[in-house]
Amino acid sequence: MNREDLLQEIVQPIDIKAFDVVDLVEAMSQMAFQARNLGRAAKIYDQMLEDKDCAIILCLAGSLFSAGLKNVVYDLISNNMVDAIVSTGANIVDQDFFEALGFHHYVGDTLADDEQLRQQRIDRIYDTYIDEDQLRVCDMTIAEIAESLEKRPYSSREFIHHMGAYLKKRGTDTPSVVLAAYEHQVPIFVPAFSDCSAGFGLVHHQWNSPESHLTIDSVRDFRELTQCKLASKYTGLVMIGGGVPKNFAQDTVVAAELLGFDATMHKYTIQVTVADERDGALSGSTLREAHSWGKVNKNVEQMVFSEATVALPLIAGYAYGKGNWRDRSIRRLAQLFTKPQLVTV
Repeated sequence: MNREDLLQEIVQPIDIKAFDVVDLVEAMSQMAFQARNLGRAAKIYDQMLEDKDCAIILCLAGSLFSAGLKNVVYDLISNNMVDAIVSTGANIVDQDFFEALGFHHYVGDTLADDEQLRQQRIDRIYDTYIDEDQLRVCDMTIAEIAESLEKRPYSSREFIHHMGAYLKKRGTDTPSVVLAAYEHQVPIFVPAFSDCSAGFGLVHHQWNSPESHLTIDSVRDFRELTQCKLASKYTGLVMIGGGVPKNFAQDTVVAAELLGFDATMHKYTIQVTVADERDGALSGSTLREAHSWGKVNKNVEQMVFSEATVALPLIAGYAYGKGNWRDRSIRRLAQLFTKPQLVTV
């Protein structure tokens, strides 16, 4: 099969606004196992939205947007259901920004011949295909943005702000998390920013501008996210997957304490994961364990051991359907750091 045959069917994002899942999730909460856990997690998320003193930090790990969850997060931003985001670079750059440039993710096959895919310049994420040539365009767009900016250190949050400005000026008509966050002043942090298309683009930028180039300051990321924590009376974490985003957000409590502030633990916490706690790794470590570190309030927490494409539409759809987001104040946490501005590229 040639490239055109393989890159045919586009992965379609789910629209949580099109379904009323409130009664379904309520019924699931009366069941057992992960149905009950999911029901309780959805109700905790709704509690966060109802709590007028709570800022919500959404943590994203795993290949979520390529799998059809991008518009869920887009809707959470657009409807004031999240105040800051901590993510892996793949979701933000390789998947969201990539699609905002006009590209797509395609339905693939887990049993495909991966050598054939390699020869056709097609990358596979489980049952999803990506055009490698289009990914290179994404890489080089990041390099182009870097070339347009003042050559100094940037937090990932600041650079992603400029990515949003680029899309705003470009006039993309594709729903984009990066663009929505720019417009609603929701800061996005990617602590491992070089571990994605951004890294390729910035390597190209630095290689070709050895005497004058920008850099990414991950310590500044940590400080800025801690500032978001300090600017909020209470915080709630909605964590999809684990990894760096999970720990990065949890650690803001400890960072605030080290800076001399009497910071509260994250008041509400939910996590959706398929990782196992028994290997001692972070992704599957329980939220009760995080309480021992002084990061998470153990009284209002819930783990959901489920795959994200199944769990997130139900949890987010339940909170959307309950409607408590309508009365939330808009925090615009990005205003802590910068004023919106356009870049010239």
